[in-house]
Amino acid sequence: MKKLILGMAIVASAFAFGQKTDVNAQLQEANKAAMDAYNAKNYAVAAPKFMEVYNLLKSNGQDNKVYMYYAGLNYALANDYPQATKIYTDLINAGYTGVETTYTAKDNKTGQVSSYDKNTWELLKKTSSKDYSDFKTEQTKSVEADLYETLVTILLNDKKNDEALAIIEKGLAKYPNSAKLKEYQGTALYASGKTDLFMQNLKDQLAKNPNDATNWYNLGVLQSKNPQTENDAIASFQKAIELKPDFANAYQNLVYTVIGDDEKAVNEINALRKTKPDEATKLIEARKERFNKALPYGEKWLQAMPNDLTAVQTMRDVYNTTRNTAKATEMKAKEAELQAKQPK
Repeated sequence: MKKLILGMAIVASAFAFGQKTDVNAQLQEANKAAMDAYNAKNYAVAAPKFMEVYNLLKSNGQDNKVYMYYAGLNYALANDYPQATKIYTDLINAGYTGVETTYTAKDNKTGQVSSYDKNTWELLKKTSSKDYSDFKTEQTKSVEADLYETLVTILLNDKKNDEALAIIEKGLAKYPNSAKLKEYQGTALYASGKTDLFMQNLKDQLAKNPNDATNWYNLGVLQSKNPQTENDAIASFQKAIELKPDFANAYQNLVYTVIGDDEKAVNEINALRKTKPDEATKLIEARKERFNKALPYGEKWLQAMPNDLTAVQTMRDVYNTTRNTAKATEMKAKEAELQAKQPK
């Protein structure tokens, strides 16, 4: 989540001219409480205080949504998904971009550059030509894309995948090149069980960026679930590790995909041992060949995760099947060592 960079001067200057003292005091108090809570990482307290600042400003004719934005960020940081969702949705629907113009000038007597509200800046520029110089304006960057991305993140965390997809579609209409929204679209489609659309989404992303190891891996996972596309899955996993040589999960899935449904294979072998021993022998050799093919991937997996119990147990089986007794014994000892360290 993006870190807030806030300052007391922003709120102080908002009521510098012609505002009631009691309202200004409330404003300063609320802003200080919000900032103190934020700096203490007490986001659940900071969020409503920023909304209080926003509402105080609005009641006096200043609809400054930056404080609503700050409130939304803090609600998100506090994992208050309903409140964060409401605020981000309201900001997007209101067309909030966060673009603001800052007005600065240098005091020639002190050399200090200060920020001013627009009216004061223009007044100084017209009437104090000798006392002030370097009058500048600067626009802040838009946060609109960030609003879409953060709202989608909140919705995905809240398991509201269909709502997330709707916001993603709306966001991509404005920001078609947003890599994050494209990535979140895949996540939402997969979480919604729309695997065909997710696969197409991955292929579309890879067509634009073929060097994304994670997308190759995710594509391989989907392809590995269909026996007819297992070879495609192997190719996708291989592409992932080509791009990211220490990609442990890709090696793991390569092992599983190459070996296939081993329980089914063993059952078939056992069923044929007595009645059709020649066919059983062929299946045994084919099984051994699969394990030999999986062996180098498994060793890379173990190299990347040497203390992973699943990797050790899998490699124990691989070494047993490929008749590497010494390595199988080594894996068995490693397995016992890791199991002994697990909490009971």
